[in-house]
Amino acid sequence: MKFRCLAALPSITLIVAGLLTGCTTNPSPVAGPEVLALPVSTPILRDVTDYVDFTGRTDPVQAVDIRARVTGYLEKMPFKEGAEVKQGEVLFEIDRRPYQAQHDQAQGQVALAQAQLKLAKQTLARDQAIAMSSPGAVSRQQLDQDLAAVDEAEARVKAYLASMEVYKLNLGYTKVTSPIDGQVSRYYFTSGNLVVQDQTLLTTVVSLDPMYAYFDMDEPTRLRIDRAINAGKITAPVDGKVPVYMGLQGEDGFPHAGRVDFVNNQLNPTTGSISVRGVFPNPKPERGVRLLRPGMFVRIHMPLGAPHPALLVIDRAIASDQGLKYVYVLDADNKVQYRRVSTGALQNDGLRVINDGLKPEDRIVVGGLQQVRPSMQIRPELIPMPSLGQPLAPPPPAKDSGKKEQPKQ
Repeated sequence: MKFRCLAALPSITLIVAGLLTGCTTNPSPVAGPEVLALPVSTPILRDVTDYVDFTGRTDPVQAVDIRARVTGYLEKMPFKEGAEVKQGEVLFEIDRRPYQAQHDQAQGQVALAQAQLKLAKQTLARDQAIAMSSPGAVSRQQLDQDLAAVDEAEARVKAYLASMEVYKLNLGYTKVTSPIDGQVSRYYFTSGNLVVQDQTLLTTVVSLDPMYAYFDMDEPTRLRIDRAINAGKITAPVDGKVPVYMGLQGEDGFPHAGRVDFVNNQLNPTTGSISVRGVFPNPKPERGVRLLRPGMFVRIHMPLGAPHPALLVIDRAIASDQGLKYVYVLDADNKVQYRRVSTGALQNDGLRVINDGLKPEDRIVVGGLQQVRPSMQIRPELIPMPSLGQPLAPPPPAKDSGKKEQPKQ
């Protein structure tokens, strides 16, 4: 019995081996990972101008507080609040009657002094004639007194004339006029109120054309400009006036052209910046209003030096890693490589200047950056370098192989 069981073992082994052989099949080959298709572009080479941007506020070239120069009661305000006024235009009228009376009194004193001067001159002339015709008839003392009386009368006339001039000025100050061309504010006092000489503020007037724009330049930018001038990269303007451009809220770019006419003589040690001022024309259209008003928030765009050739890349293709800028570049095997770059100014069309790290023939990944990793194999789709407001261009169409698609049956 034991022999039969051992003899049956090879048969069972063959059956089990056959079953195992039947269960195992050759596995089908696994498809490799699909190569990702991404748009790539080469840098654009063109002339650019370096620049720096700031924010600032507008300020009038002239701003005047209108105060009363004589004491009195207001009678009229012959101007429209908020209107543009001309130099010399009457803004307020103060009761002139007290000052008219003082002027008339001074005028009478002048007339009286002139009459006394006339009498003194006639007396001196008569005594001199008598002394010449009859020597000894008029004493020397009398002649001296007559001469002194003439001098005294002349001095009295000058004093009264000066006094009358003061009263004449006060009479003229009863009409308060605008000292500049500009826009007037509201009136702070109405008719019937007492205003005090050199104290009461009546209104304000600010000039409108041209208009100042003040902005603060940081110390590194100032040093950058100075070093570039010393190195000959930037030509220092002969007249010290640098072109500058300004943009208002809601405007695209910087359409208003002006010039820098003042740089402060010292930096603010608290902020590390220096105050700079630009001046911009602010004309009034034939049918319209002026755009610039004092106190407006503005954007300042200041070019640095002359145009120079540079490589540019769409800004969204540049990534940042702990403050370091980099792009993804394809090598000869279409593998993604990490490339650190030094960036410059952002242009109006969304392209950013690359100062260092790229060559004109480099292929840069400009789309799908979230899916890209270094050393990753991709299928490049070469497109023109996109710009701001333009979507990624579609890849060029595949070449016709000459085979026509057969219609489906």
